Amino acid sequence: MKKNLTYDFIVVGTGPAGSVIAKSLTDDKRTSVLVLEAGGNHDKDKPIKDSTFAPELEESFSPNYFWQGEGVPLEGLDGRTFEWTTGRLSGGGSSINGEQYVRPTAAVLKKWERLLGPLWSPDKAIRHFKQLENFNGSTTNRAVHGFKGRISIRQAPENPTSMAQKLATAIERASGYPIILDYNDPDTPLGPFTRWQLYQQPDGLRESSSTAFLSSDIMTPSGVGVNNRKLTVLFRTTALRILFSGKRAIGIEFLKDGKCTRAYSRKKVILSAGINSPQILMLSGIGSAKMLKKSGIPVVFNNPNVGQRLKNHTLNFAVFAVNSNDRPLPAQDSNALYTGGAFLPDPSGNNPEERAVQLLGIGADEQLTIAILYLRPRSKGNIRIQSKDPLNIVLADEGFLSDPDDMEAVKRIYRIYIKNIAQELSQIDPSYQLLSPTFDMIDDDEKLEEFIKENFDHNHHQQGFLRMAPLSKGGVVDSRGNVHGVKDLIVADASIIPFTVDGNTSSAAYLIGYTIAKQLRKKTTRNKKQRTRTEWTEE
Repeated sequence: MKKNLTYDFIVVGTGPAGSVIAKSLTDDKRTSVLVLEAGGNHDKDKPIKDSTFAPELEESFSPNYFWQGEGVPLEGLDGRTFEWTTGRLSGGGSSINGEQYVRPTAAVLKKWERLLGPLWSPDKAIRHFKQLENFNGSTTNRAVHGFKGRISIRQAPENPTSMAQKLATAIERASGYPIILDYNDPDTPLGPFTRWQLYQQPDGLRESSSTAFLSSDIMTPSGVGVNNRKLTVLFRTTALRILFSGKRAIGIEFLKDGKCTRAYSRKKVILSAGINSPQILMLSGIGSAKMLKKSGIPVVFNNPNVGQRLKNHTLNFAVFAVNSNDRPLPAQDSNALYTGGAFLPDPSGNNPEERAVQLLGIGADEQLTIAILYLRPRSKGNIRIQSKDPLNIVLADEGFLSDPDDMEAVKRIYRIYIKNIAQELSQIDPSYQLLSPTFDMIDDDEKLEEFIKENFDHNHHQQGFLRMAPLSKGGVVDSRGNVHGVKDLIVADASIIPFTVDGNTSSAAYLIGYTIAKQLRKKTTRNKKQRTRTEWTEE
């Protein structure tokens, strides 16, 4: 082992989980951490820091900012394929997402707790979110928010537009759920609202895991820890595979400046690479033995669950004509981004207290688009490697609408929510008329199904494909992120989500990173105390 390439911990990825873990571990100035980031540090690039780029950024496919992967033809969408993207820069997905801050609700976290124990209870999650947050906004319940954390959350806009007010009122009348102020208050998880909570600093600039946890008080722009912090971040560095001694992870092999290099860990290797985490596991010999042998990869641990159970929320749209006098966003706050929205239950009436639908108002001068997300999909997909070449990106089968129940759920949303919202909007202001789909299409089952398939878009909420659960229940990692079947290897990112979150995935990734980091800090502190007592006794 080269002394200068040996660290206590090695972390792969600077997204929400990886950045939180790297910062937290090196708060103990005796602990050294190496972080590998495949992309560069682009925090100061205008498209990244300027929030007005956020709604379209994920569609730009810039190689400076994204991994771009392949998808397979999807039977549920008549053979359509989607190219998936994920962040390839400091901050990972948090640097290129739509900035919506949505916590998992208690209904979802109770399922996590039943499967995994009290570490993932709703009460503990709220405490952790409070420690992470620096909330700038209005709320009906200050006790559930944090005001001294590192992640700035801005509730915007302060003065919603008439377009947002009309949309929220129409949703209230159509659904029967009253307008709410704070959808992240566990007491008000359902209802329409005019103000989104956004990953933004008070001035409206993007807040990513990089700006929050790898900022200038933590490290220099070149990736060196400041104030005696033993943190090293290597940018434009691609992790290739984990190194093992028997069943113990001892380091990482990576590509830097065209050279294959190795670094070693005294304690743990931590994967926080998102959709690339299963690829690294499989290339390292953890996955389906049959698939690994076929690819010529030596098997370290046979686990067919790796890359399976991929879940993603569905995404469709409805488009309305608007009143030309209504502004979509306040003139003084273009960083507000969205024109109201709502979280609602399944319109079937089943589980009326649980979120199943997310509506997102995207206003423009000539029209209002409602993005429609179904949050409780049954369809499952998978991720698999195409070969043992680590530079050959993974193949994703996201399985959209492969379960017929999901198609029926999306049709219900159009038939009940969208149709009723359209009728209420036109009563509030006759200028607001549903353009797409038309009422005739909604009322015709065959036409509606065809519209949903053609109108379907890719959502970047991939989760669950390295499930946190017992091995016998489809698990890849345990309740603390430890990979089953090996030692000193952890996965901490949205890939380990055990039950699908009912909102955007970034907050869950922060929660996972922070929870696992706290466990690692406790264990490190305990071990150091035990060593100190032993040394004192021997002396």
